[in-house]
Amino acid sequence: MNTYVTGTTIKQLRENRKLTQAELAERIGVSSKTISKWETAKGLPDISLLQPLAQALGISVIELMNGEHIKNQNISANMLRGKFYVCPICGNAIHSMGSAVVSCCGITLPPLEAEEADDDHAITVESVEDEHFITVHHPMTKQHFISFVAFVTSDRVQMVKFYPEGNAETRLQLRGLGQLYYYCNQHGLFKRKW
Repeated sequence: MNTYVTGTTIKQLRENRKLTQAELAERIGVSSKTISKWETAKGLPDISLLQPLAQALGISVIELMNGEHIKNQNISANMLRGKFYVCPICGNAIHSMGSAVVSCCGITLPPLEAEEADDDHAITVESVEDEHFITVHHPMTKQHFISFVAFVTSDRVQMVKFYPEGNAETRLQLRGLGQLYYYCNQHGLFKRKW
């Protein structure tokens, strides 16, 4: 990670929890002077204290390191409000049901913003029996390929992983209203309403 917890972050999170410096210090086993040093940028917490500090402040270590608390507002778990994340190092594809802090290969991943498909990322959907045959018309080389296709409705996600030098085609059951998503490793996430 390229960031580290700051004194401003510690102070803001402590005040949000309505804790005094002494109360926070007691919870993690340090002195109140130590907390004061951290908050005035005269020192930083030792790495061994990050987990207890994050726990005392009611957040994850990643949130503490990034300086922001992520709260999932999607409490009804509507999958259409979910987010996709893709690791640029290993290609791991992750779907969350709302806002999240997602880390892979040592980096924090931003949520992807889907764009409407363009001519270079055309997709066709054909009905075949009780399923739909989906084809993304795109080169599938080792350097430039479609990584996955997903169909998301309010209550489920169907996701199929593709691999370089394979075919970008699959069968999915497209039932109900939803969004069809697909990810190009060079141009990002695309969507099509269904």
